[in-house]
Amino acid sequence: MGWIKAAVILLKTQIALGVLAMPTALQSVGAVPGALVIFGIGLITSWAGYVVGTFKRNHPEVYSMADVGGVLAGKMGHEVFTAIYAAFMISLTGVALLPITIAFNTLSDHATCTLVWMVLAAVVCCALASIQTLNKVSLIGSVGIACILIAIFTLLIAVGVQERPATAPPAPAPWFKDMVAFKKANFWDGVNAMSTAVAGLCGTPAFFSVISEMKNPKDYNKSLAVCQTIVVSTYVTVAVVVYYFCGQYLASPALGSAGPLLKKVCYGIALPGLLATGILYCHIAAKLVFVRLMRKSEHLTAHTKTHWSVWLATTSVCMLLGFILANSIPFFGNLIVLVCALFGTLMCMQFTGWMWLYDNWGRRKESPDWKFWIAAGLNWLLIVFGTFLMISGVVSSCLGIRDSFRAGTIGRPFSCADNSK
Repeated sequence: MGWIKAAVILLKTQIALGVLAMPTALQSVGAVPGALVIFGIGLITSWAGYVVGTFKRNHPEVYSMADVGGVLAGKMGHEVFTAIYAAFMISLTGVALLPITIAFNTLSDHATCTLVWMVLAAVVCCALASIQTLNKVSLIGSVGIACILIAIFTLLIAVGVQERPATAPPAPAPWFKDMVAFKKANFWDGVNAMSTAVAGLCGTPAFFSVISEMKNPKDYNKSLAVCQTIVVSTYVTVAVVVYYFCGQYLASPALGSAGPLLKKVCYGIALPGLLATGILYCHIAAKLVFVRLMRKSEHLTAHTKTHWSVWLATTSVCMLLGFILANSIPFFGNLIVLVCALFGTLMCMQFTGWMWLYDNWGRRKESPDWKFWIAAGLNWLLIVFGTFLMISGVVSSCLGIRDSFRAGTIGRPFSCADNSK
């Protein structure tokens, strides 16, 4: 592929569920710090994407994060990186199921138990994720991203013209918007804002496979620049506009912030995209596990009964694990922050810093110039900051989950309660 098509595919890997949580970063710390946090994390992940490109050129045999583990730490590293990436994709599968159930409840006015909608979403996503050709699954993903983007921009229009947000007191009761440029936030609010930004910008591990398909890998930096510019601009715009018009009545996912009618319109448009996201994450997770299990067997490529039995069992187990996670922690904002703080920072920050140091740290004995030391310092800082954000982000999300359960926002795990309110 050329660099323009590569930029489009990079966009597909970045713009997913994270955009639905992005306005909450501003709600946590205020409009100005929140926008700066998104921009700052965008710069960090842009550097991570640049390192991915240089590492790929230095190690052409690398096709995925699993291969990166093999280069950095041998056979054991390959196994560990495979397990971490598969766990990340399975967790995101669970995250994807939550907004699907919210969409079903919104469109049907909670016509049935939320758990029923969750089972339906899991069955549909699992069935389509079992399509083995990644090209066909990618087509589903393309339609999905288009639906989510259309729904988001419909939301931007909706919040601008609506009388009041869906979560505000119903008419004719008055409502007052508490929107501030700078909020008196505590430490955990800041951590939550940074972790939310990571949730929308942690698609970097998928960049390896894009570079592998480019006609001229040297054009990758142009694709990366276009991708990151559009993604960060979109995220900041969506976050600022939605927060400005909704204030403290911001919903999570953000699509629920529109008025009652337009809320249904937004979720109706986004539903195919939400389903496509769950399908894609489940497929990637299952493919990682399947190849690992069958890589030394003739059944890996031969369409035998064993091949299909293991493949269908793999997609089913991956979806089942995601289903259990989504029902155990039924809070979209807190769950996506937890998953991306735990896995997203690890793969976009610590691992990226390690990749650069693996290729370049030996040069310190060759009288390197000041540019080397700046780059080395940035990558050591990336590892330290990523570790800090991973630990603090997990703690912050766990505190948020605890508080949500105490407040009875959803009720309890595996609940039938309406989660669209």
